[in-house]
Amino acid sequence: MKRLLVLPQQCLLLISCLLMALEAVPIDIDKTKVKAEGHVEGEKVENPVRLYYDEYLRQVIDVLETDKHFREKLQTADIEEIKSGKLSRELDLVSHHVRTRLDELKRQEVARLRMLIKAKMDSIQDTGIDHQALLKQFEHLNHQNPDTFEPKDLDMLIKAATSDLENYDKTRHEEFKKYEMMKEHERREYLKTLDEEKRKREEHKFEEMKKKHGDHPKVHHPGSKDQLKEVWEEADGLDPNEFDPKTFFKLHDVNNDGFLDEQELEALFTKELEKVYDPKNEEDDMVEMEEERLRMREHVMNEVDINKDRLVTLEEFLRATEKKEFLEPDSWETLDQQQLFTEDELKDFENHISQQEDELRKKAEELQKQKEELQRQHDQLQAQKQELQQVVKQMEQKKLQQGNPPAGPGGELKIQPPGEHKAGDAPKHPAGGDQPLPPGHVQESAVRTDKVHP
Repeated sequence: MKRLLVLPQQCLLLISCLLMALEAVPIDIDKTKVKAEGHVEGEKVENPVRLYYDEYLRQVIDVLETDKHFREKLQTADIEEIKSGKLSRELDLVSHHVRTRLDELKRQEVARLRMLIKAKMDSIQDTGIDHQALLKQFEHLNHQNPDTFEPKDLDMLIKAATSDLENYDKTRHEEFKKYEMMKEHERREYLKTLDEEKRKREEHKFEEMKKKHGDHPKVHHPGSKDQLKEVWEEADGLDPNEFDPKTFFKLHDVNNDGFLDEQELEALFTKELEKVYDPKNEEDDMVEMEEERLRMREHVMNEVDINKDRLVTLEEFLRATEKKEFLEPDSWETLDQQQLFTEDELKDFENHISQQEDELRKKAEELQKQKEELQRQHDQLQAQKQELQQVVKQMEQKKLQQGNPPAGPGGELKIQPPGEHKAGDAPKHPAGGDQPLPPGHVQESAVRTDKVHP
């Protein structure tokens, strides 16, 4: 997906900023490895921000970019016009070809959502349906008009993507907290299965691993002068005494589009992460490493990204380097130095898990009962089938005893009545041929046996 390089900074919030946010990826795909190299141009990488309609969003943007009128309006629009939906009304003036293609994209998206929702309804039909959750999947388009792409569709798509991207970090924090609580829950459940001596050994091992993980060099504050100079020296191979923010920005603007996007920012923190995490160490969790990276990126964006468009311009970057926090930052607390959840939160989480397990257990019991009932019905039908087969057999034996031919499975006679012949048993032609005998013809052998010799 190409970016809208010719658009002004303000207009990038809607389209190119959303695209870059969608394209922003961590420097590593494999979470068990840490690489110092940046992203290779043209390399296909996994997208961490996964909107369920991201493919539809990309396709709509691609089509809109082909219309000259819409592109010109986008160049002159400000951020409020885009957010308010004023720009969406310009859709009425785009070319017929563009509208036709947008209509086709919408019909495909509606069909995809309907298929997914039907599959979901089929899977949860026995446990109830959350209609609100299902309808929420249509918030990025006007499902009441499934055939044509209207200004309302573009407006809904903009608002949905903006909201989802703004809530991405919040949702990620919640999921990571659940991950950490699940780890602790499973650890405690495992300890309950051990005797006292083994439990003490495991507890001691756990504390030793925590201590070992926390014993690492100082981590520089993300985005501070010390942190950037370390990248300048170790990753870029330049003299730390000649550090220049403007040159640094241009060096790490990998695609030369004039912005540091989320991917390019996250690449700056690899050296700091290597101080804390090593995939070879048992005590280092690579999931936590990626969360640490994302929190560093989130912190820098909050400090530097003035207009909150999820991109850092050169002007924003240089302005940040003039702040006191850039020269004298507070110490950065890594995840191992933070209390990620309280005992009460863990208790509530465990209660929730217990409730889910009870529901699954009840569901399993119901399914087992249904299985047993189906097996009982199957056995009953098999018994009835055997009884019927026995009755038919007895009736055939009785017919044979009375001299009547037994009936076949379809009621047909198995023994032919007199005068009928099976195929292939017809009398042969006198000359040895296969033609049937003419009416009134008597076989020669039969005539000879009745003739009296003189």
